[in-house]
Amino acid sequence: MRSDNVHTEAVQAALAKYKERKMPMPSKRRSVLVHSSVETYTPPDTSSASEDEGSLRRQGRITSTPFQSHSNVEPWLNRVIQGSSTSSSASSTSSHPGGKPAAASNTATATAAATVLADLMRPQVASVRGVPRGYNSSILETADGVPVNSRVSSKIQQLLNTLKRPKRPPLKEFFVDDFEELLEVQQPDPNQPKPEGNQMNVLKGEPLGVVTNWPPSLLAALQRWGTTQPKAPCLTALDTTGKAIYTLTYGKLWSRSLKLAYTLLNKLTAKNEPLLKPGDRVALVFPNSDPVMFMVAFYGCLLAELIPVPIEVPLTRKDAGSQQIGFLLGSCGVTLALTTDACQKGLPKAQTGEVVTFKGWPRLIWFVIDGKHLAKPTKDWHPQVRDASAEIAYIEYKTSKEGSTVGITISHASMLAHCHALTQACGYSEAETLTNVLDFKRDAGLWHGVLTSVMNRMHVISIPYALMKVNPLSWIQKVCSYKARVAVVKSRDMHWSLLAQRDQRDVSLSSLRMLIVADGANPWSISSCDAFLNVFQSRGLRPEVICPCASSSEALTVAIRRPPELGGPPPGKAVLSMNCLSFSVIRVDTEEKLSVLTVQDVGQIMPGANVCVVKVDGTPYLCKADEVGEICVNSGATGMAYFGLLGITKNVFEAIPVTAAGVPVSDQPFTRTGLLGFVGPDYLVFVVGKLDGLMTVSGRRHNADDVVATALAVEPMKFVYRGRIAVFSVTVLHDDRIVLVAEQRPDASEEDSFQWMSRVLQAIDSIHQVGVYCLALVPANTLPKAPLGGIHISETKQRFLEGALHPCNVLMCPHTCVTNLPKPRQKQPDVGPASMIVGNLVAGKRIAQASGRDVTQLEDNDQARKFLYLADVLQWRAQTTPDHPLFLLLNSKGTVASTASCIQLHKRAERVAVALLEKGRLNVGDHVALVYPPGVDLIATFYGCLYAGCIPITVRPPHPQNLVSKSACILTTQAIMKLLKSKEAATAVDIKTWPTILDTDDMPKKKLANIFRPPSPDMLAYLDFSVSTTGILAGVKMSHAATSALCRSIKLQCELYPSRQIAICLDPYCGLGFALWCLCSVYSGHQSILVPPLELESNVSLWLSAVSQYKVRVTFCSYSVMEMCTKGLGTQTDMLRMKGVNLSCVRTCMVVAEERPRITLTQSFSKLFKDLGLSARAVSTTFGCRVNVAICLQGTAGPDPTTVYVDMRALRHDRVRLVERGSPHSLPLMESGKILPGVKVIIAHTETKGPLGDSHLGEIWVSSPHNATGYYTVYGEEALHADHFTARLSFGDTQTVWARTGYLGFLRRTELTDASGERHDALYVVGSLDETLELRGMRYHPIDIETSVIRNYFSLSFYFFWSHIFADAVFTWTNLLVVVVELEGSEQEALDLVALVTNVVLEEHYLIVGVVVIVDPGVIPINSRGEKQRMHLRDGFLADQLDPIYVAYNM
Repeated sequence: MRSDNVHTEAVQAALAKYKERKMPMPSKRRSVLVHSSVETYTPPDTSSASEDEGSLRRQGRITSTPFQSHSNVEPWLNRVIQGSSTSSSASSTSSHPGGKPAAASNTATATAAATVLADLMRPQVASVRGVPRGYNSSILETADGVPVNSRVSSKIQQLLNTLKRPKRPPLKEFFVDDFEELLEVQQPDPNQPKPEGNQMNVLKGEPLGVVTNWPPSLLAALQRWGTTQPKAPCLTALDTTGKAIYTLTYGKLWSRSLKLAYTLLNKLTAKNEPLLKPGDRVALVFPNSDPVMFMVAFYGCLLAELIPVPIEVPLTRKDAGSQQIGFLLGSCGVTLALTTDACQKGLPKAQTGEVVTFKGWPRLIWFVIDGKHLAKPTKDWHPQVRDASAEIAYIEYKTSKEGSTVGITISHASMLAHCHALTQACGYSEAETLTNVLDFKRDAGLWHGVLTSVMNRMHVISIPYALMKVNPLSWIQKVCSYKARVAVVKSRDMHWSLLAQRDQRDVSLSSLRMLIVADGANPWSISSCDAFLNVFQSRGLRPEVICPCASSSEALTVAIRRPPELGGPPPGKAVLSMNCLSFSVIRVDTEEKLSVLTVQDVGQIMPGANVCVVKVDGTPYLCKADEVGEICVNSGATGMAYFGLLGITKNVFEAIPVTAAGVPVSDQPFTRTGLLGFVGPDYLVFVVGKLDGLMTVSGRRHNADDVVATALAVEPMKFVYRGRIAVFSVTVLHDDRIVLVAEQRPDASEEDSFQWMSRVLQAIDSIHQVGVYCLALVPANTLPKAPLGGIHISETKQRFLEGALHPCNVLMCPHTCVTNLPKPRQKQPDVGPASMIVGNLVAGKRIAQASGRDVTQLEDNDQARKFLYLADVLQWRAQTTPDHPLFLLLNSKGTVASTASCIQLHKRAERVAVALLEKGRLNVGDHVALVYPPGVDLIATFYGCLYAGCIPITVRPPHPQNLVSKSACILTTQAIMKLLKSKEAATAVDIKTWPTILDTDDMPKKKLANIFRPPSPDMLAYLDFSVSTTGILAGVKMSHAATSALCRSIKLQCELYPSRQIAICLDPYCGLGFALWCLCSVYSGHQSILVPPLELESNVSLWLSAVSQYKVRVTFCSYSVMEMCTKGLGTQTDMLRMKGVNLSCVRTCMVVAEERPRITLTQSFSKLFKDLGLSARAVSTTFGCRVNVAICLQGTAGPDPTTVYVDMRALRHDRVRLVERGSPHSLPLMESGKILPGVKVIIAHTETKGPLGDSHLGEIWVSSPHNATGYYTVYGEEALHADHFTARLSFGDTQTVWARTGYLGFLRRTELTDASGERHDALYVVGSLDETLELRGMRYHPIDIETSVIRNYFSLSFYFFWSHIFADAVFTWTNLLVVVVELEGSEQEALDLVALVTNVVLEEHYLIVGVVVIVDPGVIPINSRGEKQRMHLRDGFLADQLDPIYVAYNM
């Protein structure tokens, strides 16, 4: 039975255990996929889904299925309703006007499903809204009022089903204090296998035989054959057709080497000094097709006492690993490179015609060694042919696992001893013929084909790699035609010749006495050897001829199998348990056919060597007989050192193995080979892997080659290329994670490849009992190549980590692999109030409460009474200071578009009031929608409404369908009126339902009979509508008393008087922006310079130029304006300075926001405009929300805003722990401005509603005369939100009525003093409560996860120089974390992001990302303040409206 069959059968059997388990296939952008009709989908196979899962399983291809039967819908829905983790209650789908209705079918079944859904949902949801207009009725809504397209939801359902499978048994957990998130540390499994054998002894090889007249050095041998047997053939070179083009004789080799040595030492000069002196290093750059020139160059250097450093030919400036070779050459001090004429012509040239300097390489002189360039030595010149010494003979390069290249020095004595040992072990005799398929520049190809062959005057037939690619049988044909006695090959060459052997009937391998398999230590080699023997035994190949050997760059040949005539024992084969091997224990496996590794022996150790096996990690203790360890060799034939690297040299070349008692086993140092193995019966050496391919996952060791073998056994030939698979491990979250990258065949379909990937995952899981973290398929021929075929693993790994792999398919499985996450937090049972509060302390901490200055002390109350109604204030100003300018509106050119003095504003307001009463026939208290672009018209109509006793609502044009449902009238301009009555508007809103629309462009000049005066200050003044960050459209009621109190607070905080000017660059439709734009100037009498943010799109510097021109001390903007200035003016500060822009006048520049201060943006803005005189202390932020539009505002007096660094991990547990800047997991938070006069703030527990101490994160509650009085919502959901405005603490001060802001934050008493001389209390806003993600019992803020992703991306972004991430957003869905990233780039780059995003979120937040969605720029919705609308995004994703570039479902 053949061993490769065993493995394939094992894999097939393993896969059979996973009955077709469906995994959600990632979706790529394919318009076809989105719009295909229901008929094209496979109906769900109800019989295959088990009862309890109620899953959407299907046969056949993995596609998505709309709901088609009730039996599948109900359990799914119940699960969604119970599992929905977000708390957003009214996610207004109607405010998504641009959303495309999803392409859903109108089949009866879908409608039936929708009815079932609606019935199911009624008891669970507080309010059920009808499906909004513009949506197809067949889109389903879930508990969150989110339309769900079945395609997305069925994939997520598949994902949830795969995640519900029983995981590996969880590891023993530490006790985790909920403050410190300790990662789970692996406790060893008590049942794991342990080695039980005796400690091994040092194994001694046969002694090196004494050979009569054995030359004292390799050069002496060359001299002997070159002079006594000059006609004997030494080396035959072949071209790519297999024709012999040249045979080098020993005489020619000797004479040419002499010529070269003479030329190098005597003819190359720099400034009349010889360029080279003995002991200098020289690079040998020869193609694989020119062994003759290489051999001349190598021996020429040895004769000149120069040290050759053979390297690969660099083809381009960006060869994989070429830079590392350059570092090696630099560290070896190489200045000269030898090459051939043809090779030199093929190298890339600079404009001067010289060879370019490759990246990372030293400057080299290139010397061509073809005959015409060499000088004939003078009669009196003779090289010294010395006896072999401990001087360095040559340096062989080696690339380590991490990709760094080291040079291994081999002495003349080692070189000679190695030739002697190989001659004895292989029984080489004079004039034998040897066929060499390997690279002659290094390793076994060099040892057998260049060095030992000369020692024994053998004839080498060198087969170039290019010929093997064209004709894989060429080496067999040459063995046959030259009657070669020995062939040196790799298992790959045997495999290739098997595929091609059908054409050849007449070859015979009977001449071979040894077929040396150079990579016999590789676990796949056994299948190639067995298969090769199977086919070629009938062509004269004897079984005992196959001789696998094991070697390493450091220890040269370690062991080789000898044929019986050379005294070799019969070959051995071991079938080992893969599970025990992962614990480094050897157990021969008999029962479990599935997870076994079959290995062949690599023969006995070399003559003259001592070998032992030591533990891999730490002190080199000897292993037990049944334990796998690293093989170590002590002999005269090993490398000496890593050139120039003393530290690692000591570790590798001077290891002293010790017994369990700590006694050294020998006074001689041993060399570590990097081979993992053991010594079996008959003293045969078995190798089970290499240190370079070792991956330690969760304390168990796996070998990369074994994992590759398993992947190949999954019907590979159809989908991927056999030799083009890379397996390596990356460290994510303190453990190694396995990554498998393969090249996909161009003809494999998406579905086939995905199917193959799923099967590979299952096979590896079953056979190795280890999860694969990431499996990526890349297009054919895109993985970095090693010089002679094969994959450059370290370069591939580097590309993966940098996001530069560009896969065409990717599958991440973090859920299976990552078993060391911190323990989920268990919420503590709440302690009763009695033990908590004593006086002003909560459990020993100061209660977190603070207040702004007392208004009554700051201002006499008479004025406050006079200014109770804004309509009265405007009339009073129109009488007392009629011509005082209040407003100045700028256009995009920076010129004044319109102005309004007190009297102008008053008169325009009167005209509007007349129109409302006469044309609109409105009554007191009617709602009026004001649909205006930002400008003076908006302000005038607002006061017109107050004059008429109507309730104004400002609406942003041109999507008024959000609001007008209850307005009695719409005031607007003629242009917008046309738009509202256009066909386009008619498709969104039925024109018949529109209220009266009046345009205010030309109104009658009539005087208002009497201006309305409200009967009580608590009467409603206006409605403020805004979309919150959670996507909820909420209107709040502002009474006259609250309106004047708001203006009064702002006036006091910013010291606003009629002589002041302020500049405002904000949208005037809601919140603080509206108050500053429309209300404050009238109340305080200062002049407002109005800059509509929209105008910045055509002139970015408009706002800053205006600030400079009018020498404004106080200015307000939004984050989007700040971002536009930072991005748009980044390179133009010099130009602005030349234009005279000077910002030194600005005392305070406040960003109006309803979110955590964006500290990076404010800092970069300050830094950028520092050159224009902007003070570093000027920029600050404000904080307001729906219940109170202005809670904090920096103002002109008071201490500067402070920044603190808090521990992000503590924050997840609602604790605040201050840390130093730059410490791990630190998060900078900036104070949101000073608390306004008259405002009181307290931090309350989100669930118990009790007061919290200073060090706790809780909800910010606010009490102030300018709190809004309640929500006004068209849906009548007041009951849901009643406690938002009338909350009381559950204990402590239970009398005060507070409004709940819905934001989490904390208070901290600072060292600073405020204006009243008290210590200043700073309020820090952390984020919106509705947006927080409850995952693993902890509270996460989306912005933190988003920041990590963006920051990680930009740290790598020099690799993405053609692509760019614009933004990202996260939300949860059925407890899965979904990350949406905007990318301007190709599909391949989108796939690169999947692993990057998953890694960074795991590393920094200990969270597993469930779904990664890559979309085009501009898809993530934002509101007018520039805040992300994550809930709308979630709705769009679930309704399948995002048209993503790629969606990856992480397993």
